[in-house]
Order: sequence, then C-alpha cells, then structure tokens
Amino acid sequence: MRLRIATYNIHKGTGGIPGRPRILDVRHGLHSLNADIAFLQEVQDINYTHVRRQAAPAGQLAFLAGDVYAHSVYGMNAVYNNGHHGNAILSRLPITGWENIDISDHMLEKRGLLHAVARLPEDEDGPGGDLHLLCVHLGLFQGSRDRQGRALVARVREAVPDDAPLVIAGDFNDWRNRLHGPLMRELGLTEAYSENHGEGLEAGGARLPRPARTFPAGLPWLRLDRIYLRSCRVETAGVARGRSWARRSDHAPLCAQIVVTPPAARR
Repeated sequence: MRLRIATYNIHKGTGGIPGRPRILDVRHGLHSLNADIAFLQEVQDINYTHVRRQAAPAGQLAFLAGDVYAHSVYGMNAVYNNGHHGNAILSRLPITGWENIDISDHMLEKRGLLHAVARLPEDEDGPGGDLHLLCVHLGLFQGSRDRQGRALVARVREAVPDDAPLVIAGDFNDWRNRLHGPLMRELGLTEAYSENHGEGLEAGGARLPRPARTFPAGLPWLRLDRIYLRSCRVETAGVARGRSWARRSDHAPLCAQIVVTPPAARR
C-alpha cells in the first residue's frame, strides 16, 4: 500500500500575530502536506490561558485533525499549571490500539514514546494487516538520548513482530548523528530521506546515510527530524521549506512517500 508520511514538531503552535494564534497556520500547513499519517511533536492539547483569552482552540489535537484525519491519538508528556503537551499521531487509517510509554530521563525533560497500531486495508498489493507507528521526541542531552534510544530499541523488540511493517518518526534531537547508525543496525531500519537522496557521512569507518536538515526552519542546518522504516520502500522524501513554514514553527516538516511491503512479497 502506498502512503504519504509526515513528521512535524509544531513548537506548541503558540505565538504568531496578535489575534491570530500560530496554531491556525500550523493546521493549514499540516493539511497542505496531504499526509495519510502525521507524526507530531509538542502538541499542546490544552492551554487554559489561551482558552480563557479565546485566542486558540480548546484542544489542539481535535483542531489539527479537523475533518481530514478520522483517527488520532495523543500521548501527554509534560504537565504544567496551565496545560500539557506531548506527541500525537493523526491517521487516515483506522488505529486499533495505542500506548504512551514514559521514557523521561530526568525531571527537567518529560519525554514519551507514543506507539500506535494502524490497520492496513486489503488491496491489490497485499492482504492488509498491522502497521506499527512510533512517534518520538528525544531529549536535549546526549546521555538522555542514548538511554532513550535504547528504550526505543527495547520497545520495538518486545512489542513489534519481526515481520510487521514499522514507521518510527519524530524529532530525535540527534544533531551529532550518534543514534542514527545504531538505530538502523539494531532494528534493521532505513531512513526515508537519506535512502531517497543517497547522502552519506563517515562514521566509525563506515559510510552512513545522512538525514535531512530540518532545523531551524528559516535556514535548516541541523538534522533533527527523521522517518525510519522497516518493511517499507521509499519512493520520494523531502523537507517543506520556505518563509511560510518558518513562521509556523522552528522545525520544518519532513515528508516521505512510501510503499508498505506485505509479508508475502518479502519472502
């Protein structure tokens, strides 16, 4: 089955022009990507201050989904006096189950791993089945990311069947590319952008594919956002660039057109 995937750190959808909260432009941009499944980070599903001022929708998750995404799940990670935020997955495919796993490394950064299972329909390419989706937003400190990377590997090994198609997407904050190679090797993954563009870097004597530059959105330099795949083929991948995206968030969205390979075709 052919799917369009997007990952986007929306920076809580806050700020912007007075009287026009940024989340309005975030939704417009998100829908323009026309993704079948969107992995979102820093979704502020409730901010009581903004609601009281009637400056923003009461719940970002439902607002972002609109009438485009019939299925959505939200993992609340950081809780504070005026609301909370976390990761979210929006999907045109039915979601049959989900779980939010706390992978916080210390009290200053609350982080979660949102794991959902979508149902693929039967079509000419295969009999359907489960598609595992993991939305991540890793920590700012290298030690935290190392431990959270190990937690991600452990979760996939214990909860995702070896023959099930898998998409892991999000903001990895891995600007030094220390997690990139180990994740691909340990879980048998490919990364959508680097697979499609064939870029490489020298690391430990091996040549590894290089992810896309996505941060800061105005002039992307750091390679923070990735889409990792297993049992999927990449057709195209790219970053949404331009001034309008820089006004929406500090991250630029990363998108990929993929084909999910049914188990029978992999034998």
